[in-house]
Amino acid sequence: MNNQNRFVIYENDDQFDFDQKDKKINIKFNRIAFIFFVFFVISIIYSIHLIHLGSRGFNSENSGQNKIYNKLKRADIVDRNGNFLAKTVSSIDIGINPVEIIDQKKLLLNLGIIFPNKDYQLIKSKFNNNKFFWFEKKISDANYEKLMLLGDKSIKPEEKLTRVYPQKNLFSHIIGQIDDDNNGISGLEKSLDEKLKKNKDIIQLTLDKNIQFLIREELLKYNQIFDTKGSAAILMDVNNGEIISLVSVPDFDPNLRENITDVNYINRATKGVYEFGSVFKTFTMAAAFNEKIFEPESEFINLPKSITCAGFPISEYNKDIPSNLTLEQILVRSGNIGSVRIGQKIGEEKFRSFLQKIGITGSINFDIEEVGVPIKFNWGKCPLATASFGHGITTTLLQVVKAYSIITNGGYDVNPTLIKNEEVIEKKQILDQNVTKKILPILRKIVSTKDGTAKLANVDGYEIGGKTGTANKIIDGTYSNKKVNTFVSIFPTSKPKFVLAVMLDESQNNKNYIYKYRDGSNFKLKGSPRNTAGWTTVEVAGHIIDKIGPILATKYNEIN
Repeated sequence: MNNQNRFVIYENDDQFDFDQKDKKINIKFNRIAFIFFVFFVISIIYSIHLIHLGSRGFNSENSGQNKIYNKLKRADIVDRNGNFLAKTVSSIDIGINPVEIIDQKKLLLNLGIIFPNKDYQLIKSKFNNNKFFWFEKKISDANYEKLMLLGDKSIKPEEKLTRVYPQKNLFSHIIGQIDDDNNGISGLEKSLDEKLKKNKDIIQLTLDKNIQFLIREELLKYNQIFDTKGSAAILMDVNNGEIISLVSVPDFDPNLRENITDVNYINRATKGVYEFGSVFKTFTMAAAFNEKIFEPESEFINLPKSITCAGFPISEYNKDIPSNLTLEQILVRSGNIGSVRIGQKIGEEKFRSFLQKIGITGSINFDIEEVGVPIKFNWGKCPLATASFGHGITTTLLQVVKAYSIITNGGYDVNPTLIKNEEVIEKKQILDQNVTKKILPILRKIVSTKDGTAKLANVDGYEIGGKTGTANKIIDGTYSNKKVNTFVSIFPTSKPKFVLAVMLDESQNNKNYIYKYRDGSNFKLKGSPRNTAGWTTVEVAGHIIDKIGPILATKYNEIN
């Protein structure tokens, strides 16, 4: 027997030798074991890194912090294409407690390397005060990791949930704001407050960010050109009520959480209540067709240029309007006296019922609470006459859009909405379908013929129809010279899909603006001849359709 005790164990070609004499352990790994070891080491490194990043979150054992975290969480809101309009994000705020600083000089040096643009004389003075202070809000991931690697226990990270609005001003009147306690105070943030807190599923809207941007840009541009107090526009699908764009300017940045008290920041698209003038003549005409009182070719003979009601004169805005006019011509040329005669023939009860049916009078249910209610209208002989051409009766731009949709979509009721709904809603027909067949060719002629008041909106290729409206504003109980100019367009008139309503609040003439006619003549006109919708709002709407038309024609084109 060998004097040396030697044990040899063989297993899977891996060798473990124990030699009592040499007292050596020789470990030999084969290639597979070595690769396994390398991956094991890498996994350890990544695990440590993940644990480090995990330190940013709340401790799962700290139920109090988790409750606060969940309380601040709100569901995200996106547009119809998935673009974020409101989002809850996690952020880190960094505070420093000077009492716990290990080495002040070293900490200042390291902070200066990571954040070179800070005022370190001020920070040093805060160190000397020995009071906790916030050093950096919403720190980036990279800088957070650099700070944590400093290992100074005086650095205090605190995770917070923040509601951000990536589109800034673009949807401010729609999305609204929340307060510091995470409660919605306006817009969808308020009307959907409980749903946003309890339901974590993303809420998708009917809005289109790109179209909203283009319309807002045009409104801002022409607010300066026509020196307006503000403006608004609504683009909606006439068949299902989906609002693709709703803009009111001036607007605001909801990220700033400002308390806005200036009434000029009202949502003019939904909250503002206005007289819209001749826009109402379409309703008068549609009511006559719905009651089967007149046909488009029915004619009025010897219409006077002026009439009186209760001692107050009602006259034509344009003295060149002929005395003999068909119903079609009355609407195309925007005749006041002819509209009064039509309204008188319809009668007070039937006209009031018609306006109520199409949603012009009374309140309207909508997805946000900032919705105006038309001023109570006291009907009578003279109020019927003035309401026939849009004088003395008020409503909101949102309700005008709803009414024009019903009149031009075959007579089907629609409910304007901002929230995407995939459910098929059964349509309810509330008007005779012949109303649409008779009214659409007339609305088209208002834009396409020389006698129409909206020639500047005749954008080639879109079959635009519509009606203008110019109304004087009531200020301190009396009519002023300040105007509300509106144009409501429908397109394409051969198969209506969209309604676009544009309103300018207190627009002014611009003597230097160059108008470019759309009749193929290449004629240009310098300066606004009159401060009416035909020379202001129609021009704006035409340029809006120039911009959004190609998108609508491709993106929203129905394929049958």
